[in-house]
Amino acid sequence: MKHHLLYLFLCLPICFFSQQYSDYLGAGHSNGITVTSSSQEDRIGWNEIASDNNTINGTGLDGRLLETSRFLAQATFGTDLDYIKTVAEGTYEDWIDQQFDLNSQSMGTLTQTVYDKALNRFVANGGSEDDYFGPFWVHFQYAWWESNIGNEDLLRQRIALALSEILVISRESNLGDYGIGLGDYYDVLKDNAFGNFKNLLREVTLHPMMGIYLSHYNNPRSNPEENIHPDENFAREIMQLFTIGLYEMNQDGSYVLDGNGDRVPTYNNNDIKEFAKIFTGLGPADVMENPWGVTPRFGVNHYLAIKDIPMAMYDEFHEPGEKRLLNGQVVPSGQSGMQDIDAAIDNLFNHQNVGPFIAIRLIQQLVKSNPSPAYISRVSAAFNNTKGVRGDMKAVIKAILLDEEARSCSWIDDPKNGKLVEPMIRYFNVARQLDLDNETSENWNVAYNFYQATGQSPLAAPHVFNFYLPAYVPNSEFDSAKLVGPEFEIHNSATSIDFINEVDLWTFPQYYSILRTWDIDMEERSLDFEALKYYARDSEVLVNQLDKLFTHGQLSRETKNLIKDAIDPIVNDWNDDFQYTDLRVKMALYLLLISPDYAILK
Repeated sequence: MKHHLLYLFLCLPICFFSQQYSDYLGAGHSNGITVTSSSQEDRIGWNEIASDNNTINGTGLDGRLLETSRFLAQATFGTDLDYIKTVAEGTYEDWIDQQFDLNSQSMGTLTQTVYDKALNRFVANGGSEDDYFGPFWVHFQYAWWESNIGNEDLLRQRIALALSEILVISRESNLGDYGIGLGDYYDVLKDNAFGNFKNLLREVTLHPMMGIYLSHYNNPRSNPEENIHPDENFAREIMQLFTIGLYEMNQDGSYVLDGNGDRVPTYNNNDIKEFAKIFTGLGPADVMENPWGVTPRFGVNHYLAIKDIPMAMYDEFHEPGEKRLLNGQVVPSGQSGMQDIDAAIDNLFNHQNVGPFIAIRLIQQLVKSNPSPAYISRVSAAFNNTKGVRGDMKAVIKAILLDEEARSCSWIDDPKNGKLVEPMIRYFNVARQLDLDNETSENWNVAYNFYQATGQSPLAAPHVFNFYLPAYVPNSEFDSAKLVGPEFEIHNSATSIDFINEVDLWTFPQYYSILRTWDIDMEERSLDFEALKYYARDSEVLVNQLDKLFTHGQLSRETKNLIKDAIDPIVNDWNDDFQYTDLRVKMALYLLLISPDYAILK
């Protein structure tokens, strides 16, 4: 690959060999070799020099850098070029192992801290403490962004968001008023991202925010005389959406078929009723201080419940008797409620579907929409048994990110490869990969305009089925090819145009902040183009730099030429109000960020 900045024209090079190579010369194979030439390029005002030695020493070859950029696009919310260069110097597995040891502050604790600071500022600006509501979803949103700008636990945060789109709760419900609860639920996902899936499933089941969302909080035992029966909502969704799906699967994600060639259901209505009996008797473990003297007990309204403590079991309200679960397992009569729950979690966790179910969902979140059966099978195998352990999330994550289907360039041109990157991930990329102004040390962001434009924000899905369905088929062409395109379900004439408008605003930092607050008056954060303006003096240099960050060397020639043709006419005297390099950066960024080259990750 050619050096992206300067060009070297050699005249009669003379090479002296002191070491022989049996494969090829160049790309770093230059030990003991001296290159001399008649000239080398050194442009005024540029730090880079096109040295004659660079013709064979590998300097300027960006293959590894671009591969790493693509890897980090799958494993993180985006990184700057210096970070990409650092990761490129080592192995991806070493980077993953290092990330396994990193965690950030509790999101629940940070939500409370953000609320306290916001309240103090509100009062300092003349507001009354009684008029400031919270902590609610806005403060969780501030905390989420604060935790994801400048942090080190990049992989953990990426997996946590992926899990939040599988094990769904949403602020777009009666949970929106409970910011600490939202933060604590996110902690469950974040802290268990590298643990065991069984523990994650148990903690999600017992979390009061999930209990409120899917109505097994205060779920009572049967009372036929009063026509009271256990609520079936969570029992259904823990099977359909969280663990095993609707139909029996093989390890490679293909469906098990009966003698008639039909899919075999994983459960029926009776199974739902039996699992519903399991999830009875759970209520608040503790309650807030209150003037009514209410103490923790079954039946207390969720408004008073403390929502960052797992629900407690009240056995007198738990359905007694045996329960018949999947694959013939019978939960015996006489157990405690928590023993019943543990038995049900075991029953689901050990179902043959869980490996391929979770493999498909996480591959779709991180790498591609249509993984091959072989890819699914390899990840399922890692889930089913890695060194004698079932459900090891570290093994699953490594299997997904290091698989040859995720890493090999040979897959890039396969029509089944790639995915539409959901809008909020593209948003996070821009905020993380470009410099932000440094007028404030805080990174609070309500992102409400973006939410209105695209319908996306962390923990803000419109329903338990997430923002989009994993099996969504966009059109007849996808259908004919037997492909799915989950994220296309929220890509329509409204959201696509509104995303373009959002990009237009982000890329005008003189007028618009990419990180904005809502309920308090504080410094907001805009993009800082200073570093990019250095490259903007040459259109090809700027475009190549952006390609490394956002399109991982896959920017098409057509898009590259379109951007260059658009910014070349912007010269020094083009506009007296702005430096021409500011306008070049804006135009280049705008066109790249709304291009299909950026929207599709391959």
